[in-house]
Amino acid sequence: MSGWPNGAPRVGDTATMSRTVEAEDIVRFTEISGDRNPVHYDAEAAARTAFGGIVVQGGVTSAILNAVVAEKLPGPGTVFLETHWHFRAPTRPGDTITGEVEVTAVREDKPITTLSTRVVRGDGVVAIEGTAVCWTMHVG
Repeated sequence: MSGWPNGAPRVGDTATMSRTVEAEDIVRFTEISGDRNPVHYDAEAAARTAFGGIVVQGGVTSAILNAVVAEKLPGPGTVFLETHWHFRAPTRPGDTITGEVEVTAVREDKPITTLSTRVVRGDGVVAIEGTAVCWTMHVG
């Protein structure tokens, strides 16, 4: 099957990547998105919310999944066609997060995979879980 940089993945294949979220990630994401929600910047206001303090934008937390699919599985040339994510818990500056993907289906006619996806904080709490459909194109 053409398109797969590392050969066609198989159902059950898994990959992970981890990183530590930093306060500067909030600023960088705001520069890109314009998201200036007080729960990301105003410690007093954020403390009065259900989060109980500053949290990073969901896009910062979910970005680790972009990295896993583009770098590891399915690999270079992979883009999301569809995502269904449930944001279960907040991520805060200083948290180490791990993006996890598992292949649940592989199309035989095209380089398209369906993945089970999760982002897990260092304390074991699932921050995001759901599914994604990806297309892997030949690059280079």
